[in-house]
Amino acid sequence: MENIEIGLVKHHIDRIQKELKKVIIEQDELLEYSLIALIAGGHVLLEGVPGLAKTLMIRSLAKTLSVDFKRIQFTPDMMPADITGTKVFNMQTREFELKKGPIFTNFLLADEINRTPPKTQAGLLEAMAETSVSIDGDIMQLPNPYMVFATQNPLEYEGTYPLPEALIDRFLMKIVIKYPSLAGEKEIIKRHHEGFSSDALDKANLEAVCTKEDIIRCREEVLKVRVDESLMEYIVNIIAETRNNPVIDVGSSPRGGIALLNCSKACAAYFGRDFVIPEDIKNMVVPTLRHRIILKAEVELEGITSDQVLMNILSKIKVPR
Repeated sequence: MENIEIGLVKHHIDRIQKELKKVIIEQDELLEYSLIALIAGGHVLLEGVPGLAKTLMIRSLAKTLSVDFKRIQFTPDMMPADITGTKVFNMQTREFELKKGPIFTNFLLADEINRTPPKTQAGLLEAMAETSVSIDGDIMQLPNPYMVFATQNPLEYEGTYPLPEALIDRFLMKIVIKYPSLAGEKEIIKRHHEGFSSDALDKANLEAVCTKEDIIRCREEVLKVRVDESLMEYIVNIIAETRNNPVIDVGSSPRGGIALLNCSKACAAYFGRDFVIPEDIKNMVVPTLRHRIILKAEVELEGITSDQVLMNILSKIKVPR
């Protein structure tokens, strides 16, 4: 059996979390899911109203990992070349030179991704699926590690373009960010009163506690996490139920099952284990499947959410022991 250094993963995760909590108040679920997605090697869709520390968390994470970070503010007039880059003619050398777009980075924040047309959204699809981009017929690899954090506002739909299924399915997780508690919000206001500014992270005493190589190593260790045959069957039964449930119009594809498996392995490593338990799978069902199922219209009109349906599915399926 392969030698698993799962303690190495837990060590790095704990150090990263300690740094992030210097600037992020509460939002434990956001931090947990984001770090699980990081070591699972997937992309994240963040949904929440403005001002809930989405950008701050991603910028802080990039700083603690010593990786490159770039942000794209998506707008209706943006073109695919604005993301990927293009070749321009150099009058001096008389040759075309590549002018790389912001997609060439380690962490990409795609801010308000649903505010740009589908053809521009599609500019991210190849990058997310293949970690490469095609420019004028040339295929170029993106840096390793490569991770996309995309945000969307759940309230404003005017002037927006819903993400196509092919793109939304490429996100390993969809994290819904909630308001902090009253005590947490008071602490946020207090810190800003004392001089903290999210625009001046250099003054927040954030330390780089990991490297790109550490993250790649952690991902390699996550791949070795053991999964019992009965737990694989449990995952398959959950996915199958999303296709047979009477309130779901479109269930999860096999990619959803793979995402649930990978996230469960990363969840086990996050908590310091080299084997998956049923609770890991349960913890990961909602963030990995909530964006991969489509409820029937009449069900949505009644106010029932994907999260509620998924929790109901979990309550019906026998848990292996």
